[in-house]
Amino acid sequence: MRAGIFDSGVGGLTVVKSLIEHKLFKEIIYFGDTARVPYGVKDKNTIIRYSLEAVEFFKNFNIDILIAACNSVSAYAIEEMREVAPFEVVGVIEPGVKALKRKVPDKTSKVLILGTKATISSKKYEKLLIKEGYENLLSIAPSLFVPIVEEGIFKGEILDVTMKHYFKDIKDPNAIILGCTHFPLIKQEIQNYFKDAVLIHSGEAIVEYLQQNHGYNKVFSKTDLKLFASENPENLKKVAKLWL
Repeated sequence: MRAGIFDSGVGGLTVVKSLIEHKLFKEIIYFGDTARVPYGVKDKNTIIRYSLEAVEFFKNFNIDILIAACNSVSAYAIEEMREVAPFEVVGVIEPGVKALKRKVPDKTSKVLILGTKATISSKKYEKLLIKEGYENLLSIAPSLFVPIVEEGIFKGEILDVTMKHYFKDIKDPNAIILGCTHFPLIKQEIQNYFKDAVLIHSGEAIVEYLQQNHGYNKVFSKTDLKLFASENPENLKKVAKLWL
């Protein structure tokens, strides 16, 4: 089985890590659109256009499934991608909501949603969570997290100051949805800030989702990984070495 992983930059490597750990695929083709990162500040039509171009890229690799690891793509472009793709296409928002429902069943829980401006503006997480009965929701877009992660900064003073800037008025969430695949790269620092919160991230959620909803239960002895980037592939490989 061969999977394609599409992200705006390096963030989708957090999904790759989980897939490799669970050996769900024999081969993974990763494409990071690093020339145009971040997607989270782009408008809906631009995100859709970029996403359809990614589908064309993956048509060259005979993949069985394409995982849109970017939450902004998952919020705005999944249906359009499915219309033109000769393979299955899944996003990361619905798996994240399902994972929250399993890990934090108390519907009165205070849920903090972190995402890009595009993802937060789409209100996709809120709509699905409200449908599941969760109402105590707070959504923010800590936009500086993405460029910080793209620079390979996963801890330290710069990140600490940035977290304080965004989180200073937020009190004791019970659960936090990391609604951008870049954010699990700084998961430990976010966990240290909100000590008792349950963190939900796309990589962990997508594995369970694929196993339960798409029948991906075979375990391969190893997973081969091929990395592609629209710009600066060396940086993508560098982050991959640090993270994977």
